[in-house]
Amino acid sequence: MDRGIFVSRIEAESTTLAEALDRYEIEISSYKRSADRERSTITAWRESSLGQRMLASIRGKDIAQAVRDLEARGLAPNSIRIRLALLSHLFNAARTAWGMESLTNPVDLVKGQRPKLPGGRDRRLVGDEQPRLLAAARAYDAGPHAGVGIADIITWAIETAMRRGEIAAMRWDHLDRKARGLLIPETKTGTPRRVPLSTAALGVLDVLDVLPRRIDGRVWGIGHSIYNVRPDSISQAFEKVCKAAGVSRA
Repeated sequence: MDRGIFVSRIEAESTTLAEALDRYEIEISSYKRSADRERSTITAWRESSLGQRMLASIRGKDIAQAVRDLEARGLAPNSIRIRLALLSHLFNAARTAWGMESLTNPVDLVKGQRPKLPGGRDRRLVGDEQPRLLAAARAYDAGPHAGVGIADIITWAIETAMRRGEIAAMRWDHLDRKARGLLIPETKTGTPRRVPLSTAALGVLDVLDVLPRRIDGRVWGIGHSIYNVRPDSISQAFEKVCKAAGVSRA
């Protein structure tokens, strides 16, 4: 203390993980584009067995046990890694921005014990799978789910290789038919990009052009604002269409 190098542990020893998560949600997470998605991760850690532990008491072995518990509950490797990433960011923020310099980031101590991610997907439609899939999608759209337009969405995804979130967020004012391109202003990497549009993709737009447009400017969803196509609704519809068509996603 006389030399001015003493680092107090009082705050780290008197702040629970749940309290730190509350602060993280307000000061950090709320400013991210992924704030809505992170809310569930924050809640999960807050309600976990570590939630009422003081930050200074959480060690690497506790994180390793948390990982084993999540694996035993059947969480996917990527879901576990997302949870660990948020927790690691919280500890780093506590050390650098909240004045808890004495803290050690326990997530860094278990890097070798994190679940391994599966290899990237390389599934491609083969044989008559594409026409079967589209036929099942058109049958799905003919039923009570007409607002989804899953047949057109599947065709669009095949032609553009866009992510489901990017497709759901498409807007008419981001389309440039003359240049045969679509601007995606917000991407997973944070860098805007332009997607070239094939003749088949432009054909999908021709079909949509004869339908009433949404008042919010979104491309997908018939009936203006009465049906909102979301990434999860695309996934749910696609799962049902694959099952009906006898096409495996694996």
